[in-house]
Amino acid sequence: MQSVSTMLKNENRLGWRLVSPTVVLLMVLILYPVVYNIYISFFDYGITRSTFVGIDNYLRVLKDGAFWKSFFITIGFTLMTVGGSLLLGLGVALMLNKEFKGRSIVRTIVLLPYITPLISIVFSWQYIFDPSLGPFVEIFGRQLGWISPQLDLLNNSNNAFIVASVFNIWRNFPFVYLMILSRLQSIPDEYYEAAEMDGATPWKKFTNITLPELYFVMGAVALMRGIWNFYKFDEVYLISKKAGTLPIFIYERVIGTTSPEFGVAAAIATVLMVIMLGLITMYVKKVLKW
Repeated sequence: MQSVSTMLKNENRLGWRLVSPTVVLLMVLILYPVVYNIYISFFDYGITRSTFVGIDNYLRVLKDGAFWKSFFITIGFTLMTVGGSLLLGLGVALMLNKEFKGRSIVRTIVLLPYITPLISIVFSWQYIFDPSLGPFVEIFGRQLGWISPQLDLLNNSNNAFIVASVFNIWRNFPFVYLMILSRLQSIPDEYYEAAEMDGATPWKKFTNITLPELYFVMGAVALMRGIWNFYKFDEVYLISKKAGTLPIFIYERVIGTTSPEFGVAAAIATVLMVIMLGLITMYVKKVLKW
């Protein structure tokens, strides 16, 4: 018994030795920035000043109407883009899961929005929707008259939000499609064959076989895309600075001003972290049921 106990202790020590470099790395790269961010959120922290102000930064954030406006815009952006990419990814995955000539080529083409460098496709979209020279306004505004020739889709906050949302859906749905397609291909054909023998319609097979099999994959993808899109900065900022999401709001409080408010920005980040942890916990328990 003593030799077995000694062996288990040695295995535990070996296990901790093997994982300790990863634990230390995670603490340095993740835990330290989080703790430091919380620390400076209690200071009036600027380039040349550092004064302890307690919870004043948090009170400023919670009383700031611009913060709450950006917060709800970000919630809307996240819901729209996650829902849109899930629906589009599901539809494309269902179509490309069927056999047809040239399917492998189409599957590769579908991935192009996701693998193309961001900066190049952003410039393409900006040219398309440019109010002066863009083909979208030229064709649908000046030639067909379906929209106003003076419509500005990039510099108007409402329009910029829509363009940024559509761009995010178009760019990221291939990731969703790839995850769903990989799960679709692992569903046994016997399920569908048994359903056909019972006289099930295509809709019944989809709702009773396909969707239940995809439930956890789609739930996990929605969780990941929700987290990523809630904090999405690069795509939105490059498309238009007028979209009004929270990452842009934080950026402008720190970089886009002559007197950066690092303490306020840190307080905003801390508030968002707490909100996101609560939402993620609720989602995991209610939807994913982990």
